Order: sequence, then C-alpha cells, then structure tokens
Amino acid sequence: MENIYEQFFFLKYSGGWSFSEAYNLPIGLREWFVKRLLKQIKAENDAVENASKGNGSQSQELSAFNQPKMPTELAESIKRRKS
Repeated sequence: MENIYEQFFFLKYSGGWSFSEAYNLPIGLREWFVKRLLKQIKAENDAVENASKGNGSQSQELSAFNQPKMPTELAESIKRRKS
C-alpha cells in the first residue's frame, strides 16, 4: 500500500497532478506515467549535468551573433511607447 502512496506523492510533487487525478487513474496507466516521469526527470538531470560540464552536444554559448531576434510586433510596441 505504501508504494501506491509513493506513486501518488511522486505524481503530485513532480508531475503537478492532484491527488484525485492520480487516484482515479487506472493502475497500468498510473504506473506508465510514473515510469515516464522518472525517465523525463533523469533525461533533464543528465542534460543539466552535461551542460554544466560544457560537453553537452546541444549546449551553445550566446554571443552577439546567435542571439534570438526580438519579435517585430514587440519592437514596434516598445517604439510607440517611447514616442
């Protein structure tokens, strides 16, 4: 029984589920969500660890050459407010 409560707690704490949502899930589906959430958290932790070591294959350093562009509508709105 404690394992079931651990699943409820995990879905609530890490997944943002309410107790009643977790409780009302069919057992197989609840177990799938717990396993999938564990897999996701592990992947995110690995990505953070790789990025902090600087060896992440998808990590990138922002510079003046690769910064995202401001959306045109936002830039126009800022200009209108300044004038």
